Amino acid sequence: MKFFKWFYPGIGIKRWIILCALGLGFIVLVALLTVQTMAKTSVLLASFATALLILGIFLIYTSIKNMVRIFVHALMPLNGHDSLVDIVYQKRRVESLLHGPRVVAIGGGTGLSTMLSGVKTFTSNITAIVTVTDTGGSSGRLRDEMDMLPPGDIRNCLVALADAGPLIRDLFQYRFDLGEGLKGHSFGNLFITALSKVTGDFEKAIAESSKVLAIRGRVLPSTLEKVTLVGEFMDGTSVEGETNITDLKRPLRSIRLLPDDCKACQEALDAIEIADLILMGPGSLYTSILPNLLIEDIRDAVLRSDAYKVYIMNAMTQPGETTGMSAWDHLNVILDHTDPRIIDACFVNTATIPEAMLRRYAQQGAVPVKLDVEKIREKGYQIIQGDVLQAGEQVRHDAELLMKLILEHYREYTEQTEK
Repeated sequence: MKFFKWFYPGIGIKRWIILCALGLGFIVLVALLTVQTMAKTSVLLASFATALLILGIFLIYTSIKNMVRIFVHALMPLNGHDSLVDIVYQKRRVESLLHGPRVVAIGGGTGLSTMLSGVKTFTSNITAIVTVTDTGGSSGRLRDEMDMLPPGDIRNCLVALADAGPLIRDLFQYRFDLGEGLKGHSFGNLFITALSKVTGDFEKAIAESSKVLAIRGRVLPSTLEKVTLVGEFMDGTSVEGETNITDLKRPLRSIRLLPDDCKACQEALDAIEIADLILMGPGSLYTSILPNLLIEDIRDAVLRSDAYKVYIMNAMTQPGETTGMSAWDHLNVILDHTDPRIIDACFVNTATIPEAMLRRYAQQGAVPVKLDVEKIREKGYQIIQGDVLQAGEQVRHDAELLMKLILEHYREYTEQTEK
């Protein structure tokens, strides 16, 4: 019988069953002694009964606690040093995140992956829609040699949303610095590439990688078609390929996709349709954010969506691409390429950037984005602002604080609209 399997050697539960039974036995004995003490007053008997009661309760508590611990570790294995209260707390916290707002984050590059690490602290209902126009580095090589979509930005987003241990995350980000053919490739890129060849499906490879990393939410390519970015510069010349565009470091007039009739990933469209909050950026304006919005299906889905749409402004300009551009200039580029209704609010970072950092960026041709927020307000867009600069060698948003401010603003907005 299955019942007797509980008494098999090695399960470790027999001792606690016996201990629990012993504790119950002591309590039954106390009940009998209580009847005796009622019949004849005996201080010694009453003291003995009290001691047995305390011991019985202690034994039952200890045995039940350890039996529950065994069941929890069997059904939800975690690190051996986690206490029962830590396991329960983590489980309840994960469950509470399931009730968070449905967030769609659109972008690419390090900007999107950095922000996702903050988003996942507030909700598990996350869909990252990632650009697939990268032509440089490991991703570019795999794109050309293996005839597939570039995996690099997707890998970074998977790692940002991962709940797996640090070893697995570090493994996915490990970059080979030696080896003919291997040098420059990251393990995660090769893993996704191999999976896409084994499964015959890039989208399925991402889904399987998500399971390995135990991510919160989903990561999706904006399109499953191979697309190329075409940039037109202010002097009228055009260049194909994301890396070629960024390497020139020249001011851009516009950007487009080739082919321009590519279809969006259907799951991405479904996520946009039911989203509560759509975030665009931070990241390269022309090469990370716009490539997603230039896909007609995605642009139209965002326009139809009832979600609150927030554009997260970069803190610094990018040499060439956005040199001399103010906050309004950044926003206006998106509007010119898409539709004025595609954004409801803009987030701007009001942090004071240290002088040493400003000098270092100035050597690269980058300066803080001028915050002409009144001009943005005049055009009918809301402003979310705050000091969310993260300490470090680069100017980066503090992802968790950034998301906290945006969610506070979003809740205020929804409360006002519901009145």
